[in-house]
Amino acid sequence: MKILVDADACPVKDIIIKTGEERKIPVKLIMDTSHPWQYNGSYEDVEIITVDKARDGVDIALINLTNKNDIVVTQDYGVAAMALGKGAMVLNQNGLIFSSENIDRLLFERHLGQKIRRAGGRTKSIRKRSKEDDERFLKALLLVIDSISAAENER
Repeated sequence: MKILVDADACPVKDIIIKTGEERKIPVKLIMDTSHPWQYNGSYEDVEIITVDKARDGVDIALINLTNKNDIVVTQDYGVAAMALGKGAMVLNQNGLIFSSENIDRLLFERHLGQKIRRAGGRTKSIRKRSKEDDERFLKALLLVIDSISAAENER
């Protein structure tokens, strides 16, 4: 098990690294060259993978590194769908756990939103991030870690 992060605009990198360190889980942060970020902490099992700025470059790199029972953190529904297809557990920065039960609906809603915006319409805006969002994310991350650990222990 490892935690892979679509890290370009991820507001919970520090929470992920702290949790990875506490649970002894490797963390890989994938970002492109336009989002430089430097980790100055003490956890040695953090890897920052920087890819060239290209359309879907981070997404492709992240999916190529994903294996069954990995944890993927992404806001991108397309990346979430691909990671689920590889047997990973996937959640977003707000603690939404993606699954085969909700990914089709989310992809369809994304498609409808794109159509509305292309036609000149407006869709809801994103509210400012709160402490409760961070707490909800941490709770979901721990739930996913515990779920994978329990499944691995049953084998």
